[in-house]
Amino acid sequence: MSLELRNRILNALHALWIVDPHTHINPHAPASTSLADLLGYHYYTELAHSAGAPKSEIEHPELDPRTKVQRLVQYLRPLENTIQYSWLIEILRTYYGFEDELLTPENCEAAYESSLHQAAAPDWAEQVLHRSKLEALFLTNDFDDPLEGWDTSRYIPCLRTDDLVFHLRTPGVQERLRVASGVDVANRESLEQALHVLFERFKSRGARACAISLPPDFQPVLTTAGRADTAIENLIQFGLDAAESDQRAAAHYLFWTLAELCRQYQLPFDLMIGVNRGVYSAGVYQGRDLYDSRVSLIQYKQLFNAFPEVTFPVSVLASVTSQELASYAWIFPNVVTNGHWWYSNTPTLIEHDLSVRLEAVPCTKQIGYYSDMYKLEFALPKFNMYKRILAKVLAERYVIDRGWSEDRAIALGQTILKSNTARIFPG
Repeated sequence: MSLELRNRILNALHALWIVDPHTHINPHAPASTSLADLLGYHYYTELAHSAGAPKSEIEHPELDPRTKVQRLVQYLRPLENTIQYSWLIEILRTYYGFEDELLTPENCEAAYESSLHQAAAPDWAEQVLHRSKLEALFLTNDFDDPLEGWDTSRYIPCLRTDDLVFHLRTPGVQERLRVASGVDVANRESLEQALHVLFERFKSRGARACAISLPPDFQPVLTTAGRADTAIENLIQFGLDAAESDQRAAAHYLFWTLAELCRQYQLPFDLMIGVNRGVYSAGVYQGRDLYDSRVSLIQYKQLFNAFPEVTFPVSVLASVTSQELASYAWIFPNVVTNGHWWYSNTPTLIEHDLSVRLEAVPCTKQIGYYSDMYKLEFALPKFNMYKRILAKVLAERYVIDRGWSEDRAIALGQTILKSNTARIFPG
């Protein structure tokens, strides 16, 4: 009974065409060109490295794609138990005609050749989008991205602001800002002018969010104009030699200003909270960062209170912080739970965190899932994983435990998986 019910709900969820509200897709090359692009995803390189693959063997800058696949496959056996491995096998079976249970040194050559053949199709990206039932997806765009050369109604721009907030003292960032805005930034006033230019451009190109990744020790506070004047002028003048106190003050000012611009331009401010960068300094690319349990959303109290008109979709890196996020979304009208990010993106943690959110947070304030993908092929296995968990929770906790009708449970699933993205990130 329970399994049949779950499958019926799951089939209803599979029928939905959805928008993925957070990816790292390159709109000029959205799909993979070979199996090497898939195995180069940081999940596989970091897990293979963790299981014994020397970094030099799998990240050499002159390593050709075929050799990279051959080397990585040698270290996949210890990964067979992971959810990430199941994503890989589902991709191979769905898109490349793979029929074996495991990817091994013996069959990887045939899988590689099949991936080359499929990806060579001129409409390959469209095929993958159609198979995944993705009608659109959000990008992660640098502030100086020209936002040209693609359909922005399919690949939706999102202004990523990490460099502006945390790296303005870097001369390269200052020059990028000058070129992108046409403003010679010398002080607080000219910096504000440059930021307005960026928001105008992104908004005119269909951007539907501003986003930033925040370290665990960051606490947004309102900085006085006088302190901001001094800090920004010192960052512009001294660059990397500017004092850390000026860097902190400028970061606080810039972050607060971005929130104000989100209010003016009616954009949600997507906060990804808690990344501690470079914990494993010898790790592979994108395999060096971890969460830090010292983070608390109490650090954002002043921000949430100061900007009631701004919607803050919040992602937290650790499941241990997810209950706190659910509580903040319970109380604050402008705080929204957003997906299951990175180290929380495994079925056991998703089921727990999803159940808490469904039981505690208004259903209109939850963005169920985003893929965080770098290549389109990963949308299907990642969203399928989430849909299976969502169907299980809806069947067991709502239809069986609470006596909901099946149709009512499906409607809740549709709200979480699809409708809220359109509501929270209006076009």
